[in-house]
Amino acid sequence: MSELEANVDWDAEAPTFDEEADHGLRDPEIRRAWADRLRGWLPAAAADVLDLGCGTGTLSLLAAEQGHRVTGVDLSPAMIDLARAKLAGRDAAFLVGDAAAPPVGEQRYDVVLVRHVLWTLPDPARVLRHWRGLLRPGGRLVLIEGRWGTVSPVGIPADRLTELLAPVAGHVRVERLSEDPLLWGKTVADERYAVVAMD
Repeated sequence: MSELEANVDWDAEAPTFDEEADHGLRDPEIRRAWADRLRGWLPAAAADVLDLGCGTGTLSLLAAEQGHRVTGVDLSPAMIDLARAKLAGRDAAFLVGDAAAPPVGEQRYDVVLVRHVLWTLPDPARVLRHWRGLLRPGGRLVLIEGRWGTVSPVGIPADRLTELLAPVAGHVRVERLSEDPLLWGKTVADERYAVVAMD
């Protein structure tokens, strides 16, 4: 975990987390923009999706609305409580646990979906190998990451992430997200992207 992330009390952040435009997706246009992107990243048919670092479950909800079965994992019990409430009555389960080593036992998934988590972890290459091992044959990693800030930027550049994925994925597609202000609720100048990695 980065120094920045280590100093964040995510349980304390949980009640206001969804107020950020790209977290809660409360604006219908922003929500639709994320739903459209997710539709392009996830399989067309119903799939088992593991949402790591799921926070309050916003992307989990979009995936469930598209017919997928979702398991969310987050280190914050308060975030998990909000995710459970948000997806009550849907085909979804939420577990408190470490995104780097999720407590899912031998369960395997069609998609491992991770947003803004990998850059916080101390050994991303090892974590990517572990996440790859959680996939069924033909499965995919969907990683939404970026590099934020201009003075002392944090995050992971897309070219670095594609290098890290080379040993674990045969096909890696990068989709640039910075140019779409609808995703963020504002114009952004930093590097934001998604990577879909498959066999």
